[in-house]
Amino acid sequence: MSLTRRRWLWGAALGAATLLCPPAHAAAPALMLADTWRPGMPLAGYWVSEKYDGVRGYWDGRQLWTRGGERVFAPDWFTAGWPARPMDGELWAGRGRFEAATATVRSQVPDDRAWREMRFMVFDLPAQPGDFDARLTALRQLLPLPAAPWLVPVPQQRATSAQDLQALLDKTVRLGGEGLMLHLGSAPYRAGRSADLLKVKPHDDAEAVVVEHLPGQGRHAGRLGALRVRTPEGRLLRIGSGFTDAQRRDPPPVGSTITYRYNGFSAQGVPRFARFLRVRDGA
Repeated sequence: MSLTRRRWLWGAALGAATLLCPPAHAAAPALMLADTWRPGMPLAGYWVSEKYDGVRGYWDGRQLWTRGGERVFAPDWFTAGWPARPMDGELWAGRGRFEAATATVRSQVPDDRAWREMRFMVFDLPAQPGDFDARLTALRQLLPLPAAPWLVPVPQQRATSAQDLQALLDKTVRLGGEGLMLHLGSAPYRAGRSADLLKVKPHDDAEAVVVEHLPGQGRHAGRLGALRVRTPEGRLLRIGSGFTDAQRRDPPPVGSTITYRYNGFSAQGVPRFARFLRVRDGA
């Protein structure tokens, strides 16, 4: 066999392997990201829904990915028969079950039993033309699918007043939910963070990148004392609370992105009472 022929066969084999086994990591999908709603901001034209505490998922029409571009190894039956069009949503295991959702999504060997507890809560169709009002109409026509009841269109209702929004937030949190989301009906689907998509939560939170592990003292001697993190604005913060014992023994690695909670800002613009919440999992 000629060298040219061998090279052609080898290239064809690699191409077939790529089709059969999609890459485990790809470029991060261009998703809409939420800003934060504050009292006094207008509500006219917005839709409101529950904020599901899971892992942000993106279905490209053939494969599930996380927000960070990592492949989700869901069982074949989980995505069988799904529409061959992009869908944006949350991989969710139920209220108060964030850790279960992340463990299921992280695993490269899908656990059928764990995936039976999962739902893909779809809130947008990124490739659908038109504003969110039009995309929501198309989503309601597309889903649900009787053969895949775990593929769920997120219920949406029109936002009305700040008082009604606060009452709905209180009820959702009381029932174990994380918060609410606001989608602007007139907004196109565009990547990045803007007021087109807003989160409504009973506390403030933000993301930062871990730059250093600071050693503990006293009862935390020999394990993590605090994280030094860098905010998107370049500010360095020290976060020393909110960790479990397991997280202090095995802290989030340097370079990872975490979510932290805080209570407003100091006069110098520093987040007050910053405490660790979780490692960001694409969501």
